[in-house]
Amino acid sequence: MRQLFIFCLLIITTSQAQVSSVFNTARPKSMSQRWELDTLTSAGTFVLTPYKPVYLMPLRWSSRPNGMPHSGNNGEEYENDDNLDLNNLEAKFQISFKVKLFQGLFWGHGDLWGAYTQKSHWQVYNASLSRPFRETNYEPEVILNFATNFNVLGFKNRLLGISLNHQSNGRATPLSRSWNRIIIQAGFETGDWQLYLRPWFRLPDDKDDNPDIVEKIGRAEAIGIYCRGRHTVTLTGSTNFSFNKNFGGYGEASWSYRIDGNLRGFLQLTHGYGETLIDYNNRQTTIGLGVSLVEWL
Repeated sequence: MRQLFIFCLLIITTSQAQVSSVFNTARPKSMSQRWELDTLTSAGTFVLTPYKPVYLMPLRWSSRPNGMPHSGNNGEEYENDDNLDLNNLEAKFQISFKVKLFQGLFWGHGDLWGAYTQKSHWQVYNASLSRPFRETNYEPEVILNFATNFNVLGFKNRLLGISLNHQSNGRATPLSRSWNRIIIQAGFETGDWQLYLRPWFRLPDDKDDNPDIVEKIGRAEAIGIYCRGRHTVTLTGSTNFSFNKNFGGYGEASWSYRIDGNLRGFLQLTHGYGETLIDYNNRQTTIGLGVSLVEWL
């Protein structure tokens, strides 16, 4: 508990000093400004900016803790035949940022970005297991974006992009999980809404820790963000497009309320497969409560 309290205090007290200076508290909310899609919004290269939300949830409850993770690769299982005594309650946090590497790459069009996201789950309340970090996922990617400007069903398409995405948990077999994807990204906005559509293609892997991951997590996702006043609501859903007994996917809903400056109260609800890589084939429902410092908008 002491470690968690110190960590929470450190994040909250440094949010104004560090997050403000790095991510700019006055950052704009439009997709054009977030991705610097025109000359008026461009901050140049090698400037650290927000990517995905940054949050800390001291309280995160799961309906089905994954105490004995297994892989679809020849039935690999955890070395111990006994189910790990995981708590339903743990802490969760995420950090994420991006930086523009090249601007106007193709005859004045197209920006190349590098991005990094890290998400950790911490069994901080589990004294019997010495309060371990249960799972950490590392997600570096390279993103090529092009500015667009045309209307689609009442939305304005603002960007089209493609990224090379790697995600892994940095663990040894049989707990190793990883995959590489090519992700196509299309961004739309209208009024207080933003929408991202992101289908992907998984790249082949000679040593496959999770061959059935796309059947569980899905082949595409949609992210919808609504921002009004102090409130931000985000809905994320993925699907494998198998609308039968083999249906798989993941759903996430989050709500944040700006308390002061960058500091927001944060509530998150998830259901399905793949909240983490080790849970890619473990269907569960989770609910978490904490604070966020950076949102999609």
